[in-house]
Amino acid sequence: MKKDTKSGLSIKQLIAIFPILIILATLTTQHDLYNMTKLNIHKDEITVAKEETEEINQEEVDTNEERKIATTSRTQKARTMNENSETEKEEIKQEIIKYKSLNEITISKKMDLTKRCDISKEDFKKLIGNVKQDKSKFFYKNSDTIYDLCQKYELNEIFFCGLIAGESGWNISTQHRKKNNYISMMSNGRMISYSSCEEGLEAAAKLLHNKYLTKGGAYYSGKTLKDVKKMFCPDVYDWTDLIYSCMEQIKNSI
Repeated sequence: MKKDTKSGLSIKQLIAIFPILIILATLTTQHDLYNMTKLNIHKDEITVAKEETEEINQEEVDTNEERKIATTSRTQKARTMNENSETEKEEIKQEIIKYKSLNEITISKKMDLTKRCDISKEDFKKLIGNVKQDKSKFFYKNSDTIYDLCQKYELNEIFFCGLIAGESGWNISTQHRKKNNYISMMSNGRMISYSSCEEGLEAAAKLLHNKYLTKGGAYYSGKTLKDVKKMFCPDVYDWTDLIYSCMEQIKNSI
């Protein structure tokens, strides 16, 4: 009887405990489901955040690419505008500079020696190349330098060449050639020496411009041959005729 009683109590206890176990099992399952749901939600949030980040990064890449393209486009546009501007400047320059033809050149004893011939360098070289008196070809060989110096120092090209021919001779005398001094520039009674032909030619052009043909210059008397003679070569009565005859020889070579 005791054994039966104990067994009965055990069964009753089991029956009483069973619902509790079921409740606990249900709660555990619900908790696990909650955790799984929460985990899935978290994963979804991470995925969404990742996708949003990738979209933002892609937008930044696209924006940077657009900026790069825009910058490149602006740079190319600016470069094109600059190139066009330079082309326009050159065209305007060519329109402004209306060179005379060789046949339009005029000279006179009363001409302004600071007024250039207004011919192109190519025509000047052609003119000098036709001068028969230039047998040594000194003038032709230095025609580029002479043309540029006349432009720089505002000298008439035919006058400058005529002055050199009158002072040094068409073939350039030995003394003038050795010293690279072509218009007889003197210092303390002696002819000045220069280290090169180019240096001597520039010294001559600079002296004429600064001292003889610019108002306020030390030897300025005017801008004609007669004016220059007063201080440049006052003791040679026919100096003006000598220089002008050399200028005529150049002019007549056209």
